[in-house]
Amino acid sequence: MASARIRSGLPLLNRILRSDSLSTQRSAIQRSVLTPAFTASQPSKNLSTSTARKEEKIKLPITLYGGTGNYASALFVAAKRSKVLDQVESEILDLIEASKKSPKFSLFLKDLSVRADTRVKAINEICATAKFSEITKNFLVIVAENGRLNYLESIVNKFKQLTMADKGIIKAIVTTIMPLPPQEEKELKETLQDIIGQGKTVEVEQKIDPSILGGIMIEFEQKLFDMSIRTRAKQMERFLREPVDFDAL
Repeated sequence: MASARIRSGLPLLNRILRSDSLSTQRSAIQRSVLTPAFTASQPSKNLSTSTARKEEKIKLPITLYGGTGNYASALFVAAKRSKVLDQVESEILDLIEASKKSPKFSLFLKDLSVRADTRVKAINEICATAKFSEITKNFLVIVAENGRLNYLESIVNKFKQLTMADKGIIKAIVTTIMPLPPQEEKELKETLQDIIGQGKTVEVEQKIDPSILGGIMIEFEQKLFDMSIRTRAKQMERFLREPVDFDAL
């Protein structure tokens, strides 16, 4: 498995981080990937493995916002255009899983003090060991070069939203103070399915959060329906703090 290959490459990461003589030179391929700088206005161009053929128009299944959304969207477009979407998804999910099992690797991803050339060299070594595709490697190199590895898990989560939406799957995150009984979960899923309509499939993910005090929060398609007691209590508190206009009564 790729995750096992990633873990086997962690000693390389350790050696790179301890190295005192890191070259700042990159191969012609790396320079072509990293130049021009990866920006929100043209995020997918730098991930392309071919500039010769006419680029296919790729439509995003959902619109994502923010810097992490731009990175995720760029990766989706590049992988979709190269017809390796499933492979890229598997590879980056394996990478995130490996980071959760290795404190050293997780620290490397989050440590902003690591030099850019160190980050790039480490990522290249790991991708080579794991036999990642060119799209995945190019993407990770860009993220490393731009000092955004600490946002990698958030980027991957948004990328996952895109791949699910591309398959017609809509994830609904349901937050309660305790697990929903099977029958209630079934009824909620059917209600959400009616709202979303035909042609898409709802996938419910339950989250437990005692801090909401009661009620329910539902998040899907970047919409949030907050019916928690915590939120209602805050709304009531704001209402009670507002001065009363007796003349209007």
